[in-house]
Amino acid sequence: MAIIRISSKYGICTTNHGHTIQFDDQQQKKSPEDKKLKHSVFIVLALVLTGCASEPSIQTGPDAEISFDGLHKIDNSAFKDAWADPDADWGRYDQFIAGNAFFEYRAVKKTAKYSSIRPPASTDEFYIDEKNRERLKREVSDIFGEELAKSERFTRTEEPGQNVLIIRGGLHDIVSRTPPELITRGEIYIRSFGEATLVLEVVDSMSGEVLARAVERREAGSSAGMTAANTVTTWAEVRRLARRWATTLRKGLDNLPTE
Repeated sequence: MAIIRISSKYGICTTNHGHTIQFDDQQQKKSPEDKKLKHSVFIVLALVLTGCASEPSIQTGPDAEISFDGLHKIDNSAFKDAWADPDADWGRYDQFIAGNAFFEYRAVKKTAKYSSIRPPASTDEFYIDEKNRERLKREVSDIFGEELAKSERFTRTEEPGQNVLIIRGGLHDIVSRTPPELITRGEIYIRSFGEATLVLEVVDSMSGEVLARAVERREAGSSAGMTAANTVTTWAEVRRLARRWATTLRKGLDNLPTE
């Protein structure tokens, strides 16, 4: 399981696998004492990070968890971990720029795509070759593009402006649990096809200020239990997970308050 820790001192994320994510942020730190928590922030967070069972709430007070760039932690968000700027004026935004996406992979020993023997029971991480890495990038990017195109409020643009957000992010610490396909007869059944950590940021296109961030690690796997590991089932589960994340993002953006 990958754990991402956000350092309030250095402005970086580190994981328990030793990876580091450096967030580009030139903004001056915001003092919690100088922030006024507007009533609208509770509406914003409930809608941007919609889909949770309990009502979302932003942490406040001296014990509030605040990120390195002044974002306040949100409890009960749709994503596992989320932060937002309590002073953001969401009502002025109605367009977005698709920012750069990253895809980072866990270091795993290279293996063949096909095998004549079953992998050892102790082996549960498998190499992802360049062809499948390119396909993963294409599949995930296409799904996010399709979902954001369905937005009832936001239209895509290529130019920054006062009404424009940048939506950027990617997948971190990607690992495959799918073993090589057997050349001989027989099938391998698994519970998880792989996992990755989604990192999303919503940024003001003029100032470069990060207004919201969401981080979540999930497995791509069937809820039915053990499933045959093959190309068809693997990519079906990858697309299902990407669709879930993209739909959550799109619904949240559509329900941002307009005032």
